[in-house]
Amino acid sequence: MIDRTPDLLLEHAVAAPRSRRALLIDLYDAAVAGAAPGPLTAAALSDVEARSEQRLWLYAVGKAAHAMASAAVALLQRGGHPIAGGAIVAPELLLSPYPAVNAFAGDHPLPSRNSFAAAQRIGELTAGMRGDDVAIVLISGGATSLIGAPLRGMLDADLVHLFELLLGSGLDIREMNAVRKRFTRWGGGRLALALAPARTHTLIVSDVAGDDPADIASGPCTPDPNTVHDVIDILNRSSLYGRIAPSMREYLTSVLRGLVPETPRSTHPAFAHVTTRVIGSNRLATQAAAARALALALPVVRSETLLSGDAARCGAELASALVERARAGWRGCMIWGGETTVELGDRSDIAGDLPRGGRCQELALAASRALASA
Repeated sequence: MIDRTPDLLLEHAVAAPRSRRALLIDLYDAAVAGAAPGPLTAAALSDVEARSEQRLWLYAVGKAAHAMASAAVALLQRGGHPIAGGAIVAPELLLSPYPAVNAFAGDHPLPSRNSFAAAQRIGELTAGMRGDDVAIVLISGGATSLIGAPLRGMLDADLVHLFELLLGSGLDIREMNAVRKRFTRWGGGRLALALAPARTHTLIVSDVAGDDPADIASGPCTPDPNTVHDVIDILNRSSLYGRIAPSMREYLTSVLRGLVPETPRSTHPAFAHVTTRVIGSNRLATQAAAARALALALPVVRSETLLSGDAARCGAELASALVERARAGWRGCMIWGGETTVELGDRSDIAGDLPRGGRCQELALAASRALASA
């Protein structure tokens, strides 16, 4: 399992330990290649049309931003399309593939000054969009934090605190982003509103189970299906409502009373100018791994049930499934995909930074512990 591709665990049994390791690496590489953002972006953009006289803008945000932007620039240059401007925001600062497109480093998993600056720059770039402009927006996981900035009237520190609470809450990514998009400048379709009236083509590499564009990266170019009642319910069920900043509670109350508008609905005219496609997903990665296993004449079982919930529990359950098949004499490849969660609980006894590691590591360690004791 790795953090920058869809969560994936592969296990199999062959004769020699060395060949087992080589085979796992082979299958792992196949999974990564199956969801490689660069080739997927290039293939998807081949269908996007723009006239030479139109201004074309490029925005790429997320962990895969550089790979997606580089592929887009290469394709557009081959087609003779100049790029008027844009921005790339990723966890790391790399050289931009095009002079007019600025590259920025955002902060992840918690927004900070780099994310706030990147969000501000996007606001400056999107001002003055024309109806004949074309915007290409490339979205991947992590974008919520990388361009995370609070709504007007809220403090930066309050948004950071909200993110901290949510990351340790044990909520799944859908619920987390339902809350986060409510309070962030570009979440819940607000980027689409800023780009209007330009024609916007949004290409998404999903890191969320179900691949719903509204859930991925907090849906910057997608209408928000959640109401303020949904958000308050999530916060109450997770015992977080009383812990968020007073300004955020006041905002929710104002939306309830109709004093402040809801996040953009699907009926907003800005979305008439937006097309959205999910071009990469966990499913593609698991399918590629399964195809490689079959090519190597390995029996394959690919689970159709997505991993979700507590990472340690999922790790133990996967180990149990492996042990059960091994005891029955089955030898082959088992593949799972999905996204788990970790609940940090009370952090009062933790000094300094958050504990190191994450969902992937916790799942793998839990599975290893169960396998070692089997």
